[in-house]
Amino acid sequence: MAASLRLGRQGILFGLRLSNFSKSVWATRPWQEHVRHFFQSPWLLGVSPLQVQMPALSPTMEEGNIVKWLKKEGEAVAAGDALCEIETDKAVVTLESNDDGVLAKILMEEGSRNVRLGTLIALMVEEGQDWKQVEIPPSKAPPSAALPAIHVATAPVGPPAAAPPPKLATSAPLRLSPAARHILDTHGIDPKLATPTGPRGLITKEDALSLLKMSPTPKATPAMAAPDAPRPLPTLAAAPPPTGSRPNIPPLSVPGKPGAPGTFTEIPASNVRRVIAQRLTQSKTTIPHAYASVDCDMAAVMHLRKNLANEQIKVSVNDFIIKAAAVTLKEMPEVNVTWSGDGPRALDSIHISIAVATDKGLITPIIRDAANKGVQEISANAKALAQKARDGKLLPEEYQGGSFSISNLGMFGISGFSAVINPPQACILAIGTSRAELRLCKEDQTLRTQQLMTVTLSSDGRLVDDALASRFLDKFRANLEQPQRMALA
Repeated sequence: MAASLRLGRQGILFGLRLSNFSKSVWATRPWQEHVRHFFQSPWLLGVSPLQVQMPALSPTMEEGNIVKWLKKEGEAVAAGDALCEIETDKAVVTLESNDDGVLAKILMEEGSRNVRLGTLIALMVEEGQDWKQVEIPPSKAPPSAALPAIHVATAPVGPPAAAPPPKLATSAPLRLSPAARHILDTHGIDPKLATPTGPRGLITKEDALSLLKMSPTPKATPAMAAPDAPRPLPTLAAAPPPTGSRPNIPPLSVPGKPGAPGTFTEIPASNVRRVIAQRLTQSKTTIPHAYASVDCDMAAVMHLRKNLANEQIKVSVNDFIIKAAAVTLKEMPEVNVTWSGDGPRALDSIHISIAVATDKGLITPIIRDAANKGVQEISANAKALAQKARDGKLLPEEYQGGSFSISNLGMFGISGFSAVINPPQACILAIGTSRAELRLCKEDQTLRTQQLMTVTLSSDGRLVDDALASRFLDKFRANLEQPQRMALA
């Protein structure tokens, strides 16, 4: 009896404590808050997504192209997994995921071009959430929604269509289903104009479709397109020009038909071509180019290269040129500089950029710390980088941050040329082909055949004046004509 009384008293005390705890919880979170959380649950209004936006994968990138998606909708994604391949202004780069979750929706399909930075390309949800119920965020394109109203107001034909009177906005927050939100945002319609018929004031898909039928936006589309009809160039070019006059613009050729004299075909420019055009224009209009040339005797390099080939060590002449340029920069650090907005900036490292021609354009992968590497290591790095550049697989750190560029056209039979400086670098070395010439030897006054190669240095006159450029070329020639000097530097 005493035990039962004692247990009963403890049970009553426990019940009172539990009651006080429940009162404190409900006091901090009123019943309205619980109701609000119920109606904002993911299974009722959709799953809140993790947004994947178009990132900046290079310093000069402003837009990119979606090449290939490596994950499918509904597939699990871990942090660090490859999501898709993006073509930047330099190469094709793999975009990796920053979060764990599931790829719920791909908004930019494969082949999407000129996608601006910050554009939403995909949606992810957290693990355990229903990826099929992902909520698509509203599109950020308010100017497109305002275009029909502007054209209707300026159109001279007919009286403007009377728009339905807007409804007064209520103080309660709008609640839309994912499908309704997508329909209204796509067509640029204010959700406040919809009449909610769903439970507790929810705007359903049917409400959005009903509002879409009543909206004046589709009616304004012909009025918007009407003024643009007579604008295309082919219509203007089809009219016969006056006798004795020539058209200012040649007509556009028609695909599938032989082009008439004077026609042309527009070729869309890739991101790489556009960036090359911008940087070349920037270089030639903002950098005062100065040029200096010198002939180098390649007999010693040819002889050393032949001896190394006998020992199964294959290196190219360009590898010796890269090594000679890096060693010369190490001996003359005043040339290893770049131009910034405040003036010259001395560089602590020697990274040689080598120009590689690809199908999409010229790109300059970088051999880092070239002065501290041997010719054989430089050769291996150059071959690997050139192949990755042609395949479009260069990483951003493999073509950004060079201090000195080398462009070699000797394999194409070019005897000599002047290259354009790659900003913000100060110099670029243009290499021609080697040729045999009969010259007088100063030592014994005899005629000898020499293997000469013309090297032209393009330098930024603000950083490297003519005297400094001449001394650089003289030391570069000495390092190339006497390869043993490079081992001592």
